[in-house]
Amino acid sequence: MSLCLLLLWMITIPLQANSQPNPRGYLLNCGAGASSNNDVIVGNLKYVTDEGYISVGKTSNIKNNDLVPILTTLRYFPDKSARKYCYEIPVIKGGKYLVRTTYYYGGFDDGKEPPIFDQIVEGTKWSVVNTTEDYANGLSSYYETVVLAKGKTLSVCLARNNMTGTDSSPFISALELEYLDDSVYNSTDFNKYALSTVARGNFGITDDGDVVGFPDDKFNRLWQPFKDNNPVSTNKANVTPSDFWNVPPEKLFETSVTTSRGKELQIQWPPVLLPSAAYYIALYFQDNRNPSPFSWRVFNVSVNGKPFSSNVNVTTKGLTVYAAKWPLSGNTEIVLTPGAGMPVGPVISAAEIMQIFPLGLETLNRDVTAMHEVKRSFDNPPPDWSGDPCLPEGNGWTGVTCSHDKFARVICLNLTNVGLSGSIAPSIANLTALHNIWLGNNKLAGEIPEMGALKELETLHLENNQLEGKIPESLGQLPKLREIYLQNNKLKGDVPKTLQDKKIKIQMKYQEEIRSQSPAEM
Repeated sequence: MSLCLLLLWMITIPLQANSQPNPRGYLLNCGAGASSNNDVIVGNLKYVTDEGYISVGKTSNIKNNDLVPILTTLRYFPDKSARKYCYEIPVIKGGKYLVRTTYYYGGFDDGKEPPIFDQIVEGTKWSVVNTTEDYANGLSSYYETVVLAKGKTLSVCLARNNMTGTDSSPFISALELEYLDDSVYNSTDFNKYALSTVARGNFGITDDGDVVGFPDDKFNRLWQPFKDNNPVSTNKANVTPSDFWNVPPEKLFETSVTTSRGKELQIQWPPVLLPSAAYYIALYFQDNRNPSPFSWRVFNVSVNGKPFSSNVNVTTKGLTVYAAKWPLSGNTEIVLTPGAGMPVGPVISAAEIMQIFPLGLETLNRDVTAMHEVKRSFDNPPPDWSGDPCLPEGNGWTGVTCSHDKFARVICLNLTNVGLSGSIAPSIANLTALHNIWLGNNKLAGEIPEMGALKELETLHLENNQLEGKIPESLGQLPKLREIYLQNNKLKGDVPKTLQDKKIKIQMKYQEEIRSQSPAEM
């Protein structure tokens, strides 16, 4: 699927907002600085600094007294050499999370228009961030996705693309992760797909009405007011959110849009053109009368002329109908047709639409774990060494080359002459698809770890470092190894006999070459 079909259509929020204890997850105020004094309150929600969740980027303040606090700071990323800039958030492995990124440009770089760039979640390109129109209208922008955490951390990254100007930098104002109950959106296979929010509508509320969020919605999903020319009814009974697997906020059922007896109810929503793709759709209904044996109504639901749900029987307890995968393109029309003899017209209280997008290729988990351990053994790894080391393709870590077959695998590690210090982690031996290790001309110390498991390794360049100890015997067990450069280190002892018995080119001392066979035999 092309990027344009992965596009998350922006939802806008006013620059002034009103929002009890926080929902389960993280609310990060990006660029706020290290002090806890920089924690801010929006409504009753506490946003904490993003320090500790990301190690790169610079911070900037936006001078505008009308902004909510989380929009007054941002983190931006001017390093053009980095392939991506990643937040890494501790999560529950196997947990389902709503991820929301918020952007307000504010002219932080003295430019006139916001930069355009990519955002990435768990190694998959999620969407293009383009806030130009919203910013011109005095609005901030946010994007949402629902994704499964496949490890103990979840990565959310920004990256440059071919639309990012040379004088601009990706930026972010706020990042939120909300932990969702297992029942929420459980018709989606989150091992293969993620959901990207298109719209959530609270029907019968005028545009100047409040956005419904936390604490009404325990997951802090944001439901935008929507009102068209259809009549509005006020509902007289309460619903119990836990009776619905998506746990919609009770406040959504205070109003509905409706029509007269015997008439179809036609609604054009959401008010944006949608790219041709598959979508998750959920519609929410409640009979608006006082509870009684007669407070029910039956109607059929169609979406863009296709039957969506038949004989929907709505009572004062409320009801939801959904499609786990429904094709949409362009405008969307929802039509409710009353059943024969119904004394009242159809009603609808709320709706949500989320685009389904396939997750990209996975990097083998063993490689991911090993690369993060290798990273921790270096004192100064490259700044983009966060998130997935291989994915998405084109946004892997600097100096890391990967294959992209059933799983992405690390096949080459090339950090020659980049000023690395620290040591080489023993876990490098877990990168069993490695063909080449090139770490020469750095300041690495410690011993060369055992590498007997690297059966695909062809070349090992560790020259011009400060490595000590002996050459591991295990190197002689590698069937494809043909070249070893170890000169100008502090190594002791002889070349292991296991290496001397092989046709391997070995350089041990500065400008001195040792071969286990004569050049003619090579």
